[in-house]
Amino acid sequence: MEFSNWTAAQEFIFSAFPCSWGDSVICFIPLLFIYAFIIVGNLVIITVVQRNTHLHTPMYFFISALSFLEIWYTTATIPKMLSSLLSERRSITLNGCVLQMYFFHSTGISEVCLLTAMAFDRYLAICSPLHYPTIMTPRMCAQLILGCCVCGFLTPLPEIAWIATLPFCGSNHLEHIFCDFLPVLRLACTDTHTIVMIQVVDIIHAVEIITAVMLIVMSYVGIVAVILRIRSAEGRRKAFSTCVSHLTVFLLFFGSVALMYLRFSATYSLFWDTAIALAFAVLSPFFNPIIYSLRNKEIKEAIKKHIGQVSILIHKSRNLT
Repeated sequence: MEFSNWTAAQEFIFSAFPCSWGDSVICFIPLLFIYAFIIVGNLVIITVVQRNTHLHTPMYFFISALSFLEIWYTTATIPKMLSSLLSERRSITLNGCVLQMYFFHSTGISEVCLLTAMAFDRYLAICSPLHYPTIMTPRMCAQLILGCCVCGFLTPLPEIAWIATLPFCGSNHLEHIFCDFLPVLRLACTDTHTIVMIQVVDIIHAVEIITAVMLIVMSYVGIVAVILRIRSAEGRRKAFSTCVSHLTVFLLFFGSVALMYLRFSATYSLFWDTAIALAFAVLSPFFNPIIYSLRNKEIKEAIKKHIGQVSILIHKSRNLT
């Protein structure tokens, strides 16, 4: 009877959230603040890059594209987390779960590809400065960004389509804070085919992550080799300063992603699963606007300039009234 009811309901219940109302509210407030900061911070970066012509360079086009993806990457999961924290029945339909997985992974893979493209951009800028303007043209930037998005939105489609056809039986309690491949697959009616496909999913994720990491590491090996040949300490510092933000975001994002998706048969407790998921789904996007604005002199100056202009307009409007 329970099986037939579950088959008709076609929904999952998130079971990793706090049980008590007080604990849920305590989690809700900082998560809401973080989400608001991510949206506002990334919108500020996009606006500043678009409105300042001296920032119309490949590096800043890539940064604004990354900010755009970050908005949708977090919007795929955090709003549902917020509503689940304040609702008694923390459920999501099967179709909603499939869509959440698709948009979360498609934007995430697009970010992985974009971070790889940004490493290539830094490699060209430092290792081939004379050829850089002719290679990294606005058209090339647009093609790379489009290619990253196409790759990101096509790659998870076979996995998502396969998961959507699986039968789910037994418990519908999803031991996670959002829909992800492995927690959902654990609730499928397990057979030999499903176990094999779980292993295939693990291998696909490993290939995606390791390929991106290898390409980025190779780029930075070339960058470091060139920087070490620069004679002046000031020259080395300036060359490396252009890479610090990207390198920090790369380590933060890929570190948490590797912990989650390069485990193969290893299992973590529910606490560590949740903590690692929060690291790459919430904390990494939270720190990215800080890293790219506070550590970037040109973006900071552009933000201060616009704040000053807004302050002048407000002051004038008050005087008129």
